[in-house]
Amino acid sequence: MTSSRASLPTAYDHLFRAIENGALRPGDRLLETELATRFGVSRTPIREAIRRLEADGIVEHKPRVGAVVRTLGQQEIVELYEMRIVLETTAARMAAKHAAAAEIRTLEALNADMANAAQDPVTVSILNRRFHRCIMEAARNQFLAHSYHALSHALILLGKTTLETQTRVTTVTAQHADIIAGLHAGDADAAADAMRQHMETSLDHRLKALHLEV
Repeated sequence: MTSSRASLPTAYDHLFRAIENGALRPGDRLLETELATRFGVSRTPIREAIRRLEADGIVEHKPRVGAVVRTLGQQEIVELYEMRIVLETTAARMAAKHAAAAEIRTLEALNADMANAAQDPVTVSILNRRFHRCIMEAARNQFLAHSYHALSHALILLGKTTLETQTRVTTVTAQHADIIAGLHAGDADAAADAMRQHMETSLDHRLKALHLEV
């Protein structure tokens, strides 16, 4: 029988999730003592988790400052989205051929939940990530999924979600509906084109938000 302790989150899990959900944002310092107290562990596993996050490219060490959550510059954000466009349009194309009816229903439900949670940016952001992961899984390609998983580490460095207004959520869910329509019809070109438009719109919005923060 497997011990229940095996399923408990590690210090790495705690830190990763804190960065993913925005509790720790790009540029924030990672102080071992403070984090150990927050997560109820000793400093040693926190130190090891920070080193692992640094190896993953999520954390960087700055002289006279210490470990901080890495901040992506504009060019890095563009490069990240360029790769995301490649991977996600490919996934949509493959999912149009392989997605099961149950997976398409799941996508419809996730999209509806996003629309209903429009006033809660954190929930909408979580649902959005699930939506895109579901398409990746429906593509039925382990090598594509592996590449996307590696990219997902960088995606959490985008920081604050852009899904903060009713108008933005309405735009995103409408684009999701176009993707779903392509999948439902088994039309690989339509699904891929809808995904590309969705990703390009997301990049435009992300860059606009970045300029407003400067």
